[in-house]
Amino acid sequence: MDHVRPVPDGAPQGAPSAGDAPDLAALLHRAGLGDEAAFAAFYDATSARAYGLALRVVRNPAHAEEVTQEAYLDAWRSSTRYDPERGSAAGWLLTIVHRKAVDRVRSVEAATTRDQTWNRESAPTEHDQTSEEAHASLDAQRVRNAVSTLTDVQRQAVELTYFGGYTHTEVATLLDVPLGTAKTRIRDGLIRLRDLMGVAS
Repeated sequence: MDHVRPVPDGAPQGAPSAGDAPDLAALLHRAGLGDEAAFAAFYDATSARAYGLALRVVRNPAHAEEVTQEAYLDAWRSSTRYDPERGSAAGWLLTIVHRKAVDRVRSVEAATTRDQTWNRESAPTEHDQTSEEAHASLDAQRVRNAVSTLTDVQRQAVELTYFGGYTHTEVATLLDVPLGTAKTRIRDGLIRLRDLMGVAS
């Protein structure tokens, strides 16, 4: 499968209601066996949420459409690696979408930074400012290292809450889990991050 169906202008329409929602894990399993019709059904059932998440992160409709397409291509290629024991199919897809969206934001920011490089480098830099930037860089690296040690379900919940800006209720909806389960995953993930980073409770 070389492509997925394009995302229509604006958020995709026609997501199935809860009463007739398909078995996404089963569709993804069949897609891993090369069943394009199953993957098309998986796309139809999840594209609205995928696009919505991408748009919320990148805040640009054109970029959101591109991110969504890239995420589905990645999902098609890696569908054989989906493990239902490690989380819902929707959560697995939305994790891919979120990472693609964050990559796009970083890419856009990097391009902007390159345009400003000459002005920044030509201005005198105070020693204290350099020290603060170094500490900020180290702290960011510590956070990334700590997040990478979380379980898949904890990382999905924490990333959507603190990097994606979603509420606990929205995270529960996106991951297809009860609100209490989403809160538990977020709380457990934050406790682990606090312990790993040596933050006092």
